[in-house]
Amino acid sequence: MTYSSYLALDEVLAAQRPRSDEHDELLFIVIHQVYELWFKQMLHELTGLQNRLETGDTPRALHTLGRVLAILKVAVAQVDVLETMTPRQFTSFRGRLDASSGFQSEQFRELEATLGRRDRRVFEHYPEGSAGRERIAAAMSRPSVFDSYLRYLGTQGYDVPVAALERDLSTPWEPSPDVQQLLLALTPTTAAPPRSPNGSSTSTRASRSGATAT
Repeated sequence: MTYSSYLALDEVLAAQRPRSDEHDELLFIVIHQVYELWFKQMLHELTGLQNRLETGDTPRALHTLGRVLAILKVAVAQVDVLETMTPRQFTSFRGRLDASSGFQSEQFRELEATLGRRDRRVFEHYPEGSAGRERIAAAMSRPSVFDSYLRYLGTQGYDVPVAALERDLSTPWEPSPDVQQLLLALTPTTAAPPRSPNGSSTSTRASRSGATAT
């Protein structure tokens, strides 16, 4: 086993196949292939996050959520690299890509469904019986991350409405006043007053000074 063989670098580095001689096309390919790798990792992490939420494993769920957020930051930052390509540089090879588009990314659509999107029109654009279509349809039929979060709240003793826990998972989420009230009750609305070096809050010190003044 070597570094190269473990990472299958021969296959990975041979997967960039520009359709033109334009210098910037390689960057375009690499950026989007890296996006697909991050999508794969996020789907993997979100599956783990949902499992940990539904079993009430708070520490590991928080750790996994932190990893997902870190990956998202890196994915968004890649736009800075892509923006070094000017529109003229892009159009120099865009015509050779035919009708291909990032909107055709199967993993991106699966990621959307995992995060809660429910729209049958999305996977109906993919060929009947294709692996991509089946993955997207399956993601739209199982609990989303939000569904798993509600189940997590149930494991922690919160009174989650039964209708929210037993809803049809293949349909879009419908607003629920009861769920909204539960989430609002979990959201801190006021920050604790800042504390002075001696440990007392600034509001307490202010009240004391006011009492002394009077």
